[in-house]
Amino acid sequence: MDDCMVAYGQNGEAIRPEQGYPIRLVVPGVAGVNNVKYLRRIKVVDQFYPWSYGGSFQNREGQTVWVDYRAALKSVITRPAGGQRLPGPGFYEITGLAWSGKGTIRKVEVSTDIGRTWKEAKLHDPVLPKAHTRFTFPWVWDGAETVIQSRCTDDQGDVQPSLIEFAKIRGFPPGEPLKIGGITTDFFKIPTTGTTIQPMVNAIQPWKVTREGSVENALLA
Repeated sequence: MDDCMVAYGQNGEAIRPEQGYPIRLVVPGVAGVNNVKYLRRIKVVDQFYPWSYGGSFQNREGQTVWVDYRAALKSVITRPAGGQRLPGPGFYEITGLAWSGKGTIRKVEVSTDIGRTWKEAKLHDPVLPKAHTRFTFPWVWDGAETVIQSRCTDDQGDVQPSLIEFAKIRGFPPGEPLKIGGITTDFFKIPTTGTTIQPMVNAIQPWKVTREGSVENALLA
């Protein structure tokens, strides 16, 4: 009730048909499926309400699995990022975005050495609850192959996990080995058991920078 909006306009004009004209519900901090288009009515209830797009479902073992549609905290470096290319060694400003569906981003850390060390990035105003927060970090690239990545912390104390940490938290069973940034680890399969799942995979996104300067996705390298 503190942040939901019934939207009829955007940028000085009526919202467009593809955005839910004439009325759309906007619910910051949760999966987009909750931002109902073409809104006609609102029904207020006093208990948890399972609906057609969420709530709970039965897995193959017959267990009830509850779905948490709040956006998990996440950060991602947007430059340099996958598909981009660095012209050569030198100074670069790493930039990116962080967000959390539970609150406000309090800290973003950046690693430029395959996760061996982490240093705090600068957050840029405005820093608001359930909103994108921009961050920057100065970096001098020496031309060697490396992996850059970011992780964030919100005001609830939650810390963005690595892919391995994410899988263990969710109880994913081990699968085939996975190589990330030259480090071989266990990969994980989609779970068929458990009590809670979250549709957003908020694992740390690593970018591999090659000696030629090309930037590649190192998450599933």
